[in-house]
Amino acid sequence: MTDTVFCETEKRLRALAAARILVLDGAMGTMIQRLKLDEAGYRGARFADWKQDVRGNNDLLNLTIPAAVRDIHVEYLEAGADIVETNTFSSTTIAQADYGMEDLVYELNYEGARLAAEACRTVEARDPSRPRFVAGAIGPTNRTASISPDVNNPGFRAITFDELRIAYAEAARGLIDGGADIILIETVFDTLNAKAAIFGVEEIFVEKGRRLPLMISGTITDLSGRTLSGQTPEAFWYSLAHARPFSIGLNCALGAKEMRAHIAELSRVADTLVCAYPNAGLPNEFGEYDESPEAMAALVGEFARSGLVNIVGGCCGTTPDHIRAIAGAVAGVAPRVVPVIEPKLRLSGLESFVTV
Repeated sequence: MTDTVFCETEKRLRALAAARILVLDGAMGTMIQRLKLDEAGYRGARFADWKQDVRGNNDLLNLTIPAAVRDIHVEYLEAGADIVETNTFSSTTIAQADYGMEDLVYELNYEGARLAAEACRTVEARDPSRPRFVAGAIGPTNRTASISPDVNNPGFRAITFDELRIAYAEAARGLIDGGADIILIETVFDTLNAKAAIFGVEEIFVEKGRRLPLMISGTITDLSGRTLSGQTPEAFWYSLAHARPFSIGLNCALGAKEMRAHIAELSRVADTLVCAYPNAGLPNEFGEYDESPEAMAALVGEFARSGLVNIVGGCCGTTPDHIRAIAGAVAGVAPRVVPVIEPKLRLSGLESFVTV
């Protein structure tokens, strides 16, 4: 990636990542569940008379109980996170349509980024020894551009590329205006969705006249070792390498034990930083995550000692205790050395193809 001109924030992040493994935060959803909010708790005064139920719309809490969201960010930062993700996983017009709240998307993203930035400044004031960063989180939406939701009509698509592009761009605009340092396109199960997200985000970079570092994180949906749209991790990287992301990686769906082989595959082929934030194990029969902070930290610590990662954190089921343990496990461990990849023709379908 020597031909890439990085923005100042990315230069700063890459310098930090060259010195040590960076730590991402844990699961916002897990922490929100601990609040045990009912419908009224989600609505707050502003949305008391909203026309439909909103319980479960975690992103809405950026507007109804912002102090609680900010405090969760602070907890993760104090546990050792260098980067916190905004509470905006579902803050697109596509996802918010489930609640009839499409018109709130800009505000949800703006406030989500503002709250995370405020938390960073609060913790930096207490401990100025290292900087903290806000990753503006953009989730995959509940639509897929590559797969038909109708088994009787395989050519049907519930969403178009342009509809996705526009939705992702609107989310990115709010995140950037609210103070995000990084854009994180995460939990990618369909690579075509990710391409639409990259397109939309790039449009906003042009609109704003400045770039932010771009993190991309896919999800391997089961033990097949492929994304929902069928790609292997190597093919996934070749499909998205043109975006020159700050990091490529995996999150969600799998625990660290099950994710390891796929992170190793990305680590071998990607000439950028590699980020891993697995779940706290696999879900039990009740859909809950039981892996202890110590057990998870031991697994992620092995990722680090094996030279596979540059950024680590946690997804579903992880708490500040998990992040504290993970931060301790990777402290003092040398970060992965980004490989120099020989120039070759590299193509990707469901699997990769590399010329000899």
